[in-house]
Amino acid sequence: MSRITCKSCRRLGESLCGREKCAYKKRPYAPGILDSQRKHRSSTSEYGEQLKAKQKMKISYGLTENQFSSFVKKIMQTKDSSSEALSPSLKIYNSLESRLDNMVFRAGFASGRSLARQIVSHGHITVNGRRLNIPSHKVKIGDVIAIREGSKALKVFTGLSEKLTNTKSSSNVLAVDPTKLEAKVTGTPREVEPMFDVQKVLEFYSR
Repeated sequence: MSRITCKSCRRLGESLCGREKCAYKKRPYAPGILDSQRKHRSSTSEYGEQLKAKQKMKISYGLTENQFSSFVKKIMQTKDSSSEALSPSLKIYNSLESRLDNMVFRAGFASGRSLARQIVSHGHITVNGRRLNIPSHKVKIGDVIAIREGSKALKVFTGLSEKLTNTKSSSNVLAVDPTKLEAKVTGTPREVEPMFDVQKVLEFYSR
């Protein structure tokens, strides 16, 4: 598992950890840079940009280097002859977004993907009524993701129903029911989130 730290956020130039008090918000520059150096930013090479794009995506979804590398290369080698074939970039993004831990995060059941992964691993989530503890499980359109009935009283879910009622889901492919604490998968993303440059990720692994 790849753990998101504020140091990673500062190194990649964006707050990815989900913490309200992320260090990057106070010090929006790479670790180790002195005040006198901040105004003199060196240009980044093409390889550097590709590496940064790869690191940002890998760390955001909490994958190790081996997991992410194998995942991307497998999709790059998969051929789709259907008339509605998706671009490699969208395939990678959709596959990552369909992970159960990510969907738990997108539904608002957890404040970040790392917490969502922990919630799934501890068996607090069900898919279509069946308890699952595999964060990488891929959900499909029509699946219903819910907090297990016996887990709803836990402190981590206290006030969650009210919070979901007052907060819009970060995903437009989920129909969230705040009262039942469940979310139904209604579709797949049609475009990649702007924060990710998947094309550079593909270029990195095509070298």
